[in-house]
Amino acid sequence: MRAASSGKPLAEHHKGDTLRGVTCCSSLELPGLTARLDKLVHHHGGASLPEDKPHAFVYYITIRNGSDRIVTLLGRKWVIDYGKGGRQVIEGDKIVGETPRLAPGEEFSYNSHHITGCDAHVIGSFHGVDESGTKIHVLLPPFDLVVPH
Repeated sequence: MRAASSGKPLAEHHKGDTLRGVTCCSSLELPGLTARLDKLVHHHGGASLPEDKPHAFVYYITIRNGSDRIVTLLGRKWVIDYGKGGRQVIEGDKIVGETPRLAPGEEFSYNSHHITGCDAHVIGSFHGVDESGTKIHVLLPPFDLVVPH
């Protein structure tokens, strides 16, 4: 395992969540390639956080290659729906500055963070290629950022 640093209530949010717009339509959801949220930690306040976004959520994620192919992860896409309205789409190359190459049975673990001023619902995916160049992706199960009251 390698590690790197770096208006509706949410309960009603998208009972039948579609991940439309989260993944690339021309890629394969590779069986055996999984992503999971290992841990989510909330921090409130502090001089480094903006006044309108005083809540930092640190998330720890592991991507495991349980397939029979070598995969290289090239980037990620997150869709964040805010409880007070609004949506933010975050896309980018690499994962915390890396392009992990995972042989069958290997994992890549990392942590990062998101700051917010309200509750939010998060949907995410990671994309890359397998050893033959086929575009692949893996979906991260949706999770909520819930601000303690």
